[in-house]
Amino acid sequence: MALDQLLITKFGQDADEQMILNMGPQHPSTHGVINFLVHADGEIMKKAVPQVGYLHRGIEKIGEIVTFQGFMPYTDRIDYLAAMFANEGFALAVEKLIDVTATPRAQYLRAISCELNRIASHLVAVGAMAMDIGAVTPFPYSLRERESINDLLEALCGARLTYNYHRIGGVAFDIPDDWTPLCTKWLDHFDKILDEWDRLISFNEIFIERLAGIATVSAEMAIDYGLSGPNLRASGVDFDVRKAHPYGAYPDLEFNVPVGKGFAPRGKGKVGDSFDRFYVRVLEMRESVKIVRQALAKLPAGEIMAKVPKKIRPPAGETQSRVESARGELAYYVVSDGGERPYRIRARTGSYLAMGIIEELSRGLMIADLVALIASLDVVAPEIDR
Repeated sequence: MALDQLLITKFGQDADEQMILNMGPQHPSTHGVINFLVHADGEIMKKAVPQVGYLHRGIEKIGEIVTFQGFMPYTDRIDYLAAMFANEGFALAVEKLIDVTATPRAQYLRAISCELNRIASHLVAVGAMAMDIGAVTPFPYSLRERESINDLLEALCGARLTYNYHRIGGVAFDIPDDWTPLCTKWLDHFDKILDEWDRLISFNEIFIERLAGIATVSAEMAIDYGLSGPNLRASGVDFDVRKAHPYGAYPDLEFNVPVGKGFAPRGKGKVGDSFDRFYVRVLEMRESVKIVRQALAKLPAGEIMAKVPKKIRPPAGETQSRVESARGELAYYVVSDGGERPYRIRARTGSYLAMGIIEELSRGLMIADLVALIASLDVVAPEIDR
């Protein structure tokens, strides 16, 4: 069969007029080893099809050959930018299986560490998004603040990326004596930085032109495709696991849930566009600052670990847990057969779900806008491939 006929058979009547391009898997704006098969007619995309699997490491299978406690360090690798949430979600699932509740102090320390980690993750998301579409300055500006958070978390648990801080029944370490004033000082500083960030990039005219009205996702579409976290809330859906299904210390803490409103000024934006997905994350950082302040002020005294058996052997059964991670709902499904090792572990992540909507959103976009779309969804490759 002639090549033109083969293309038409596979891709349709106009296949001989379209280019099929590989974007990735080493492209800097794919946010990890992800490949996109771009079908384009000149600069206009007919579709961009995500191809995943380059970073599969068998983490869920590893969970079947290590003990329940031994799996905790592996959870860090599910999302290296927001490892605290992956720690907490697994700990909550096992705690349900063995009928243990973390101590009040541990629950507050979990909330503090997770919200600091949320800010650190969002700083990478919004900084990289700006850089992806051509603004280089904001990225090192955001990384500077992230390094300050890394210093705080390193003082708390000894690590800057893969924390392994949460434990089944509590947390590994209490806060050092001088940690609270250092954290409060940084929070005071960061409030001002967020105001500067809005002046520098959020409401920069060029930035708004690149994002406003691009790849709009309606509330119905967001729900149909299973989006979660900031990507769901940017479409106007007010759903946050911390509010809808409260866990840990969150019932005692007051905070707002930012939702998309078409934030781009002068009527340029639409609810659920790329700018809303960006700006919801900026607003979430402000709320995380509030949460950390409250948790530090209310931090109860007491132990940081509940009484947990040295060798965990949950009764045969199954359970699930869900936490509000930086990239949305992170859920675990854990099955026990009564032994020291999980029979099955399954993790449901926000990045994997976000990949499913890209092909639909990409139709009719410029190739340059695909970069903005991917960045606005804040996908992280390890969360896609486990």
